Amino acid sequence: MAADKRRRSSKPPWLKVKMPGSPRYHAIKGRARQLRLSTVCEEARCPNIGECWGGGTATFMVMGDTCTRGCRFCAVKSAKNPAALDPYEPMNLGMAIAELELDYVVITSVDRDDVDDGGAAHFAACIRATRHAAPNTLIEVLIPDFRGEVENLRKVVEAGPEVIAQNVETVERLTHPVRDIRAGYQQTLDMLAAVKKIDPTRLTKSSIMVGIGETEDEVVQTMRDLRAAGVDFLTVGQYLQPTKKHLAVEGFVTPDQFAEYERIGLELGFGYVASGPLVRSSYKAGEYFITRYIKERQAG
Repeated sequence: MAADKRRRSSKPPWLKVKMPGSPRYHAIKGRARQLRLSTVCEEARCPNIGECWGGGTATFMVMGDTCTRGCRFCAVKSAKNPAALDPYEPMNLGMAIAELELDYVVITSVDRDDVDDGGAAHFAACIRATRHAAPNTLIEVLIPDFRGEVENLRKVVEAGPEVIAQNVETVERLTHPVRDIRAGYQQTLDMLAAVKKIDPTRLTKSSIMVGIGETEDEVVQTMRDLRAAGVDFLTVGQYLQPTKKHLAVEGFVTPDQFAEYERIGLELGFGYVASGPLVRSSYKAGEYFITRYIKERQAG
């Protein structure tokens, strides 16, 4: 099995991190507050927040801080009818990224099933505003599935981010109940494949959580499915329960098993695989590699 089935009361030593506190960390936190911007780093309680913010990358969450879906692994709050989209958010986002001189930014969002296009036009406006204000910053977007509607996806693709991610999150067998019933394993694969059909030059990315009852064979099959959809980059990380109300951890995957997932993923043809206990979809080490990859491709 990929994960020890015994639930443990405490985290193993490889999951312990230092408290954040660098000057750049505090600068990003303070400016996000002033401009009323949400960061998924905080909302999702990411363990790598100090490393990423201190190193010049951050993940901003647009379209509000309240999701219309209720995935059982996610710490972001949810409601049927969140507040209206903020028309000043794209401008404020671009301003913050430019002021903070971020090298690489990830723009993600909550799901907004209450908005006609799932918020795709607003998301695209955030990309364009960031590109205008900070032309040297590389942009990765981690998008919702827009209910599987490709014409909504097209708005984001045509805004021109360097990397487009949509997370499959888990193996097919565990998709429900791990993800909201409106999300789907095949729907995510189809949207990732559609990115390449709209623009074959766009780089795509996805992420798998482990430690929730999956087997190694299921993880490898998920990798194969993602490669069949043309996905370029993959992250694999340990699921950690945000609160007692959320999905329980079934086991802590060892560093050796993560190393094996990385080896298999590279063998399957991913351009890059970040696989480790503290790896998240937006991950500093991965962004270093992707930055190099993009610049080498542009130079070539």
